[in-house]
Amino acid sequence: MSGLEHGGRLNQAVRQWGIPRSDWLDLSTGISPYGYPIPAIPDAVWQRLPEEDDGLDAVARDWLKLPVDTGCLPVAGSQPALQTLPALRRPCRVGVVAPAYAEHARAWRQAGHDVVPLAATAVAGTLPRLDVLVCVNPNNPSGALLPAETLRGWHQQLAGRGGWLVVDEAFLDASNGTSLAAQAHQTGLIVLRSLGKFFGLAGLRAGLMVAEPALCSAMQAALGPWAMSHPARYVMAQALQDRAWQQQQRQRLREDRKRLDGVLSAAGLSPQGDSDLFAWCPDDQAQGRFEALARQGVLVRYFTEPAALRFGLAGSEVQWDRLRSALSVSA
Repeated sequence: MSGLEHGGRLNQAVRQWGIPRSDWLDLSTGISPYGYPIPAIPDAVWQRLPEEDDGLDAVARDWLKLPVDTGCLPVAGSQPALQTLPALRRPCRVGVVAPAYAEHARAWRQAGHDVVPLAATAVAGTLPRLDVLVCVNPNNPSGALLPAETLRGWHQQLAGRGGWLVVDEAFLDASNGTSLAAQAHQTGLIVLRSLGKFFGLAGLRAGLMVAEPALCSAMQAALGPWAMSHPARYVMAQALQDRAWQQQQRQRLREDRKRLDGVLSAAGLSPQGDSDLFAWCPDDQAQGRFEALARQGVLVRYFTEPAALRFGLAGSEVQWDRLRSALSVSA
């Protein structure tokens, strides 16, 4: 176990608050409440080891519109890739745009790198003294979106002296942001993608690392054979090709995010962020409100620095009503 706090730790909430698991409304993750409908999986997919020439590579490249000289590696979610990347570089000075998904800083620090948390506004002044910069775009947990032009400029500065820009785009599909994946054939640009959030398939453990071919090959060697299960590869290929479902998903997530903003605003909160999967609410009374919601069996994410709450999307009318009611009590 990493020891870091993550959303979705429902068993821990059950123990802490003494409320049965079935009685919780879990809004602590940024995972879509609408999961991609899993197709019937052929028996052979379960019975045979996965093979790299199963067509997933072509599907993923088409989905991301990648140039032919780009490396594209399916991985078991972006987590294994972000944990392994630091081992592919000698210890150096690494900036992490913060607040951010805490596993990034942890992975680089454990591999012996000097990690520097940075506000986005401080990057320009610090970049000349960095060898690697890690950005989550849109940010997790705040949902703040960095312009693609800004990221490209940072990459050019880093790559000019052998540095890396790592962009975690786990939440990008449910935002108005622009992916850098199509530029990741350029030396020093690494893009991580995930099916867990937008596709609502966190349990599948499926994602992509996009970078120059040599770096993808080094990652593949470090992860070893069969790093992603055969069923995960099969479902991933189906989901990436289903453009009609993706369009429907974008529309309903956007509508639900507007609805969430209205519910939170009515409760005296100030929802922020550019992701349609969650709302970030800075709040000096975040701890008290978090505890009041938890006592009612509503689990959200609580952050201390800065003090804030993050709310995911409800998945049914009953859940929306329950959130509205719980917020009225916790205000």
